Amino acid sequence: MDIVKTLIKYTLIGMVSAIVVLYFTQNDVGVKGTSVDFNEVSVDDAKDIADSSRQSQQATTSYAQAVKITSPAVVNIYTAKVVAQRRPRLFEDPLFKHFFGDSGQSIPRKRLETSLGSGVIISEQGYIITNNHVIEGADEIQVALKDGRNLQARIIGSDPESDIAVLHVADQNLPAITLGQSEAIEIGDVVLAIGNPFGVGQTVTMGIVSATGRDRLGLSTFENFIQTDAAINPGNSGGALINAFGHLVGINTAIYSRSGGSQGIGFAIPIDNVKDIAEQIIQHGHVVRGWIGIEIQNISADLAESFGLKDTSGVIIAGVLNNGPADKAGLKPGDILRAVNDRKVIDGKHAINLIARAKPGTTVKLQLQRGGQEFTSDVVTNERPQIQQNRRK
Repeated sequence: MDIVKTLIKYTLIGMVSAIVVLYFTQNDVGVKGTSVDFNEVSVDDAKDIADSSRQSQQATTSYAQAVKITSPAVVNIYTAKVVAQRRPRLFEDPLFKHFFGDSGQSIPRKRLETSLGSGVIISEQGYIITNNHVIEGADEIQVALKDGRNLQARIIGSDPESDIAVLHVADQNLPAITLGQSEAIEIGDVVLAIGNPFGVGQTVTMGIVSATGRDRLGLSTFENFIQTDAAINPGNSGGALINAFGHLVGINTAIYSRSGGSQGIGFAIPIDNVKDIAEQIIQHGHVVRGWIGIEIQNISADLAESFGLKDTSGVIIAGVLNNGPADKAGLKPGDILRAVNDRKVIDGKHAINLIARAKPGTTVKLQLQRGGQEFTSDVVTNERPQIQQNRRK
C-alpha cells in the first residue's frame, strides 16, 4: 500500500513540474537564444509559383490581393532619443569669459530628436525586422500597426555591418508576413515596396527587379542588394519589398539620389540574407562571421607595377594581426591574396565577404603569392570581432 501511495505522490509531482516548465517555456518569447517560427514558402514552391506566372503571359491588372495579405505585417516605426545641444561658440570665447565669467558654463540643454522608418513583422512571436540605421541610438521605439495599435518595441540586437536590426513587441494576434525565396527572384519580376515615406502613412509603390547581387556601393560592409525602380523614399527604410504573390523578398534599405527623393534606383536586402541574419541575432544577440585578422588593400595599377604583378586581380595583405589566425598560419604583410576556397578574389570587400562566410573554427584555403611564388595556406578562422552593437534587453 505504501508503494502505491509513493508512486501516486511522485506521479503528481512530475505532472505539476511538467506543467510549470511548459508554462514558462511558452511564455519565454523574445529572449536571446529562443528559436523563431517563420511563415515561409519552400524554394521549390516559390520557383513553381514564379515560373507558372511568367509562362501564363496574362497581364495583371491589380496587385490588391498581394497588398491586402501583406500590408498588415508592415509597420511604421517612430524613434526618439535625447541629445545634448552644443553650446554656442561664443561661450568658449576668452573675451566672453573675461566679462561674464563662468555664467555661460551652464548645464548643456537637451532636446528630443525623433525619426521615422518602417519595419516588417516576420513572426507571430513578435519579431520585427528593420534597418539598423532606423533605430540606431534610439532611447524609445514605438511601432504603429495598420490596425491602429501602437506598441512599445525593444531591440533584440542589430548588425551595423549589414544594416539589419531585430525588434520585439510583446503582444498577441500579430500579422506575420510570408517569406519568399531569394533563389526565385529574377530580373524583370514585378515587385511592390511598402513603407512609410516621409511619414505620410503606409504607401505602396510598384516597379520591377532591376538587378540582383549589387555590391561595392559603399552602403555597408556586407552588400548583396536587389536593385529596383519601385519608388523608395526617406521613411521607407526597413519596409517590405514583396513580389506579386505577397511574399517578402527583401527589406528596403537605401536609394541612389542626388535630390533626396526617389530617382528609380532603390536597394533592398534579399530575404535569404535577412532571414539568416535575423536568426543569428535572435539566437546569439549578434551575427557570427569568420575572421582571420588581416588588413586588406586593393591593388591599383601603380601597386601592381611596384609589386611586379601582371594584373590587378586579388588584394594585398597590408597588415597581419600579431598572434591572430593569419599570423599563426604564416601569412605576412605584402602577400597577395588571390583566392579564398578556390573562389577568385575581386577586391577587398569581396575577400572580406568570402572569409566572413566561413564559420568560426573552420578552415579556409587561401591561394597566395609572395615574391613571385604562388602557394596555398590553410587558416583556421576565429569569430569576427563585433563593432558597436545597438542592443537593449
